[in-house]
Amino acid sequence: MSDKLRFTPHVTVANVVHCQGKFLLVEEHINGKVLYNQPAGHLEANESVLEAARRELWEESGLRMQPQSLLKIFQWTAPDGTPFIRFTFAIDLDQRPPCEPQDPDIVACHWVSADEMRHMALRSPLVMESITLFLQPERIPLSVLAVV
Repeated sequence: MSDKLRFTPHVTVANVVHCQGKFLLVEEHINGKVLYNQPAGHLEANESVLEAARRELWEESGLRMQPQSLLKIFQWTAPDGTPFIRFTFAIDLDQRPPCEPQDPDIVACHWVSADEMRHMALRSPLVMESITLFLQPERIPLSVLAVV
């Protein structure tokens, strides 16, 4: 097979964390711009997507918790042409925990409403799309994911 035909997307995970009407966003400075995203990042070698989701949540917010369900698997191409496959997970909390980013690239964590988010500089359109999905009742059980 020709390398020109090979599809090699970046595989990423993201966590939509909700508590009492607010969503957790992390603040990053990328290329001199302030951008907001869910705790998210790339799948690393020898880890499952669930392990990646837990790791990214810890690194970017200091929270140690298990995703409760899968919201969606997105196939998306960034404006620069970079292809992504993004596994987006849901976590719904009763009480808001304190956040302490472990990753020096994360400036701060913020709890914001969906309405507030619409006026923020989001890292990609998948951030708001994931919130819209979270607000719908459909959830995909984690049992659909398997490592073999």
